Amino acid sequence: MTVEEFCATYPRLYHMAEASMWPSIQRHGLLSTSALLDLYGVTGEERAGIERQRRPDFIAVNHARLGQVLIRDQKPMSDATLAPVLLDMTPAEWYALLNERVFFWVSEERLKGLLAAYRHRENLVLVLDTAKVMAQHAAQVTLSPINSGYSRRWAVRRGRETFRSIADYRLVERVEGRLVRKPVAECAVSGGVTNVPEALIETRPVPAVR
Repeated sequence: MTVEEFCATYPRLYHMAEASMWPSIQRHGLLSTSALLDLYGVTGEERAGIERQRRPDFIAVNHARLGQVLIRDQKPMSDATLAPVLLDMTPAEWYALLNERVFFWVSEERLKGLLAAYRHRENLVLVLDTAKVMAQHAAQVTLSPINSGYSRRWAVRRGRETFRSIADYRLVERVEGRLVRKPVAECAVSGGVTNVPEALIETRPVPAVR
């Protein structure tokens, strides 16, 4: 697939952020967990506990000058069901791979599922123009046919080949002698998206459901 084909097929990208993170996003962009830890100077065992292990709850990271950021939990993941479906990685390596990236849904249908899972939180949906994100970040983009942050019931196999560059991604692929459709589920940007103001189409506040 070419970048132009990807933009035409998926013209909008959808990201759900914690509402309180909007000021940080405006200042620094949409940063991956690893990029945030770089920015906040988190190292050593504290960093490894955030990057290379499942996070059962939100983690607050503080900085004297930058203030506080919240790093989202990974409750949709389960170590017990993740390990058996990994092809060529350990769970720690998989978590590290995810934390290098900022994730976008390419359809509103998948976004609805995530919003439902976090309906008890104050969220903010960012809708970005795909072409404008690609104009600056295409070289950092990988695509996935699965929800890579979910590994509970019906977890599917995954590994280093789950994320592919746009050029290497095939919407229809031959698997074990048969053609299999693999529409894009996620668009991931390594490091993050720094041109959010230019690419932003809409912000949608989503109040918590108590």
